Amino acid sequence: MKRIWLIPFVLFVILLAFLAAGLTHDPHKIPSPLIGKQAPAFDLPRLNSPGQMFSSSQMKGKVWLLNVWASWCVSCREEHPILVDYARSLHVPLIGLDYKDTSPDARMWLAQFGDPYGMVAVDSDGHVGINYGVYGVPETYVIDRNGTIVDKHIGPITPRVMTEELLPLIKRLSS
Repeated sequence: MKRIWLIPFVLFVILLAFLAAGLTHDPHKIPSPLIGKQAPAFDLPRLNSPGQMFSSSQMKGKVWLLNVWASWCVSCREEHPILVDYARSLHVPLIGLDYKDTSPDARMWLAQFGDPYGMVAVDSDGHVGINYGVYGVPETYVIDRNGTIVDKHIGPITPRVMTEELLPLIKRLSS
């Protein structure tokens, strides 16, 4: 009877251990079930040429980045200058996926902050984003020559992420 207090104490210590382990994980490293699988195919209207469509199949045989963004996204403003700098280097094509946005707002945003994208596809209803498992914007996918998703970065791309993670991966995939 005297040791009955040990049960709640042991349960409390176990709970603390799980909490501590959970706090050590990077929230930007949520594993995607699509890593190593074919990128979902899509055909969407182009932002700057609404009468024309862009198909993900056009990128077959190329390593490319798919950056999911929106004009209403505050974090997208944080990563945008890094994407503009990246676009000048022309490592691999950078395709934008304008997610749940209005085309006039997106065009105005790109005119104001610069357009780093080789092309922007409009996902106004978010269906393509759902197929890619988008948690929120911004998100960036690295897709290899075979159309396989190799990496997914959740949240804004920082200079460190670009130089230490994405560029080495792109270089490896491109060689």
